Amino acid sequence: MGKTVSKNVQLAESKRENIVNAAIEEFREQGFLGANMSRIAKRAEVSSRTLYKHFENKDALFEAISEIMIERNWSMDPVAYDPDLDFAEQLQDALWRYIRVITDETAIGLNRMVLSELIRDLDRSRQFFSESETHDYPITRLISEAMDAGVIRKADPGFATNQLLMLIKGFYFWPEFFLGENPTPKAVMADCIAMFLAHYSPQD
Repeated sequence: MGKTVSKNVQLAESKRENIVNAAIEEFREQGFLGANMSRIAKRAEVSSRTLYKHFENKDALFEAISEIMIERNWSMDPVAYDPDLDFAEQLQDALWRYIRVITDETAIGLNRMVLSELIRDLDRSRQFFSESETHDYPITRLISEAMDAGVIRKADPGFATNQLLMLIKGFYFWPEFFLGENPTPKAVMADCIAMFLAHYSPQD
């Protein structure tokens, strides 16, 4: 009996995953407004009844996809500060790892699909960013612990992380997002970190 229940659960999870993947493709091709639940069911190779059993409408599907995107963007483990290593080098290593996570082909595709819909729908955009704010960037811990150690001056670590990441994303995420390539030299990363460290110098 237990094995039968387990197989049923696995089958249901597999169908749900297929539906979500099919919806991602449908939304990419047709946009949210043009997406069709019947086509999504066909893509996922499930009946419409099965589709609606998992997701009552396109909004529910979009919310599920948005959650996946948020989870992927925050999938990197929080980075701890190591007092025996150079802080700038720690920042650079952590930032490159983070950029690799958010510019992965799947991550870029999800970001394009979700953000294009958020531009169209202000209420949905507010809800999405409200959910995003409940997550800490993985580099926040590194910056917070460096502040506690006196390596950089005390400030709101979340705000400081956002400042740095907005700078880094401008050079290493958005070109990939809009152009599908990144013409920015890798040396620019060191310049961004130097600007950040100068601003948060403990001598200020």
